[in-house]
Amino acid sequence: VVENVYKTREPVPHMKAIYLITPTKKSVDGLIDDFITRSSSRYKAAYVYFTDFCPDNLFNKIKSSCAKSIRRCKEINISFFPYESRVFTLNVPDAFYRCYSPTLEKTKDKDAVMQVMAEQIVTLCATLDENPGVRYKSGPSDKASKLAQLVEKNLENYYKTDEKSQIKAKTHSQLIIIDRGFDPVSTVLHELTFQAMAYDLLPIENDTYKQGPAGKEQEAILEEDDELWVKIRHKHIADVIEEIPKLLKEVSSQRKATEGKLSISALAQLMKKMPHYRKEISRQVVHLNLAEDCMSKFKSNIERLCKTEQDLALGTDAEGQKVKDSMRVLLPVLLNKSHESYDKIRAILLYIFSTNGTTQENLDKLIQNVQIESDSDMIRNWKYLDVPVISSSAAQQHKHPRRDRSAEETFQLSRWTPVIKDVMEDAIENKLDSKDWPYCSQCPPTWNGSGAVSARQKPKASYQNERKSSARLIIFVIGGITYSEMRSAYEVSQAYKSCEVFIGSTHILTPRRLLDEVKSLSKPKDTVCIKDE
Repeated sequence: VVENVYKTREPVPHMKAIYLITPTKKSVDGLIDDFITRSSSRYKAAYVYFTDFCPDNLFNKIKSSCAKSIRRCKEINISFFPYESRVFTLNVPDAFYRCYSPTLEKTKDKDAVMQVMAEQIVTLCATLDENPGVRYKSGPSDKASKLAQLVEKNLENYYKTDEKSQIKAKTHSQLIIIDRGFDPVSTVLHELTFQAMAYDLLPIENDTYKQGPAGKEQEAILEEDDELWVKIRHKHIADVIEEIPKLLKEVSSQRKATEGKLSISALAQLMKKMPHYRKEISRQVVHLNLAEDCMSKFKSNIERLCKTEQDLALGTDAEGQKVKDSMRVLLPVLLNKSHESYDKIRAILLYIFSTNGTTQENLDKLIQNVQIESDSDMIRNWKYLDVPVISSSAAQQHKHPRRDRSAEETFQLSRWTPVIKDVMEDAIENKLDSKDWPYCSQCPPTWNGSGAVSARQKPKASYQNERKSSARLIIFVIGGITYSEMRSAYEVSQAYKSCEVFIGSTHILTPRRLLDEVKSLSKPKDTVCIKDE
């Protein structure tokens, strides 16, 4: 039985209870209340596991209140959420607001949220058994450097006091911390790979996709256990539309083949396989519906937007010709009555990012003409992420040099590559400039991301050991990651077998969610943030 420690529960005095709790006053009080007196204990005994380091004052409180009832007490360091096999989040509510809102600029709130994030990132490193070299992107804001320093300090403390109480040397791994303003383009562009597109265009809540007529909807969860989803989620929608019907055919032809020769044993086999078939076909139908939903949205409106967006993002058109006048590229989108205001705002932002800011007069005109006065903060508030909205000589953003991908085959409407992918590849190939990407520690680890083996190293053993000895690159973005950036971690891990890439953030973004969060930055705290427990 799984129950919530905060709620009143039925006593089951003959059974033992396992507590998986955060080391907070509220959770600890919940535990203590269950064992206030020996005679009226809610359970026979408690096995307590904390998701993180338990502060001494809370530990002593447990010790003095109910030590006799506790059979085991352990810190297991997992205060992060593994969202996918290469993706983690910290699930910090309101992190975007707390990190970027000007209303909290001089408050303790910002430092507190940074400290919590640093502690959570350390539990991720501990789970991976890594003590990485910590680097950050130096830039106009000091958020990345602040968080990097905190993580470095917490790593030192953690590895001084771990169970073996020996100091763990730096491992062959890097942790790179980046601020969200580092690549604003990837957050607002329409992506046409399956997962990113579906989450952007369809109302998928909590990874649940609803299909079917209203009132009779069927729910399907898009998750890591679904092999087909994992296989196709990073493919371009054009490939997905082609692939799923083929898979459906394959399954039904297998079925026909078994139906042909109906011996008793074949029948038994078929009976065994039926639920499996049913599950497989229903999953394929789900993905087919999902893909068709994406395509109908794409055909009706998005297709026209994509060309404009790609030209603005890259500064060149599909033929490789330089875009001479960005405003001319943007106007048709703004004049089109069938685009909703979110899409127009996304296009205006891409125009602003591409020109490194615009004039105040031009911005006011754009906002008036498109009649988005009530949502104009979705554009103006990017300045709080240190992304120039109004151009000035001081606002020259130092952009990461882009890798040449002209030889790679892409779809015309998907030519943009998230900047983070360049960073991952540059980090693995040791090409990140240490002036722009300084280390926090005095003695960074020897980095061998690209797997060049020195002659003194012994030949590699089994695959398992090889994976252990491979380098790891962990990227953390303050303020949310996009589905296309998540995809990059898989693509780079696949391309460089010598290095495993993990990517994480405070939370996962869709363009719409991000614009709403950017808009909220200028609002007062009590209208945005959930009250702290």
